Amino acid sequence: MTSALLQSLLKSTAGLSALLLAGMFLRAKVPLFRKFLVPASVIGGFLGLMLGPEILGQTGVEVISEDWSATWSLLASILVVPMFAGTPLGNFRDRNKKRASGRREVGKITIISGIASGAFGFQVIIGVGIPLLLLQFLPNLNFYNNFGYEICQGFNGGHSMAGAIGNILMEGGVSHWELAQGVVTTFATIGLLGGILLGVWIINRASRKGQTAILKDSATLPAESTYGFTPDISSQNSLGRETTTSSSIETITVHLAVILVDCGLAYWLHGLAVKYHVIGLQDIPVWPYALILMYGVNYIIDILGLQWMIDAKVKSHISGVLADLSITAAIASMPIRAVMLYMLPIVLISAVGFVVVYFTTVKMFQLLLPDSYPFERGILSFGINTGVMMTGVTLLKICDPKFETPVMSDYSLSYAIRQAIELITTPIMYGLLVRGTSFQMLIFGILYAVGCYIVVAIGRVLYRTPKSAQPSAVNS
Repeated sequence: MTSALLQSLLKSTAGLSALLLAGMFLRAKVPLFRKFLVPASVIGGFLGLMLGPEILGQTGVEVISEDWSATWSLLASILVVPMFAGTPLGNFRDRNKKRASGRREVGKITIISGIASGAFGFQVIIGVGIPLLLLQFLPNLNFYNNFGYEICQGFNGGHSMAGAIGNILMEGGVSHWELAQGVVTTFATIGLLGGILLGVWIINRASRKGQTAILKDSATLPAESTYGFTPDISSQNSLGRETTTSSSIETITVHLAVILVDCGLAYWLHGLAVKYHVIGLQDIPVWPYALILMYGVNYIIDILGLQWMIDAKVKSHISGVLADLSITAAIASMPIRAVMLYMLPIVLISAVGFVVVYFTTVKMFQLLLPDSYPFERGILSFGINTGVMMTGVTLLKICDPKFETPVMSDYSLSYAIRQAIELITTPIMYGLLVRGTSFQMLIFGILYAVGCYIVVAIGRVLYRTPKSAQPSAVNS
């Protein structure tokens, strides 16, 4: 590596930063962006795409070079490693927190876990199933292997998953990794915008039918969340606790160092798996290694009594910086001309996807958990399964502005079961993504969904109580 390469990396990162700032400005000034809560990173990414070699560059005007675009494409797939590695850091056991107890309460959390995870499985099914069905009638269609799978990552994980999928395919030696990364970005954009628009419409419709427990008027987005910033200094939140003194070491340095050391260990373990051809592990990309390792690191910090050293808010902001850069880089470097060749099936899969997510979240909660805020639970899951976590939280906040219901806390409690499901299934899924076929991925999606609803069935058995003991509808 030479200083010229590092200078080139710094310059291209400076370009990304300029796009992010432009995105922040446009988010605040353009009403349409505010209405749909489009993140600055997404706006900046599409601005970079328009100014890049894929669009403006085709006219002979070079604002963003092909070298920068190539660097951004690689950067998006690399930044996901520390971004995901930090996820478990700071999630320590709350020894004073009252845990869910009682058969009925455990059953409720189990049902929530199964339904929330099951929607992902149905997205896998329609994602690869629709292209397979189309090929039966139109065999000349040129779909690459596992095309359509990207909806489950774009809808559930948002734009940050574009780099993750690109990383998996790139490390697996799959030639179409950049195209798949662009398709994930496209699904994520459709999911984010459609999730907000349809979510508000669904809430208004439910409110008119009397299905909402708290909201009785028409739904509107919270004004404080639309601009993306607050100029009132007294209303601005803190970044987090200063766990160390700057005379010794900066707090952010400590958190970043823990994350980067974890990433280094992950690359080392991944290298060993590849070197010794460990079946089932050599096809898994680096970032799941980093994620799983961090659970161990976090546990060691916890049992050593060093919780004071880590602040979850500080860690979240570091992960947020990496996510902003990764999202902007992935969108700005998207091979849009290649992606456009797949636009019609992408739109078809997305349209079916919204319908399926609606029925597997909102309707499923109304069917299987009708006496415990079913609509609020459903709309939270709908938002999360079409956009990102903040999409779901925003939609829930419209229905429940003061979080008076236990919906948010119950969803958090279900996290442990959902994580267990993901830890078991993720290595299999990514192995199929790299080495398997679309039909094998379809079978995986079916088994995943069936497994989730077995979890739901277990929850229903635990939740069932005599009629005389059941609480009134919609408010347990």
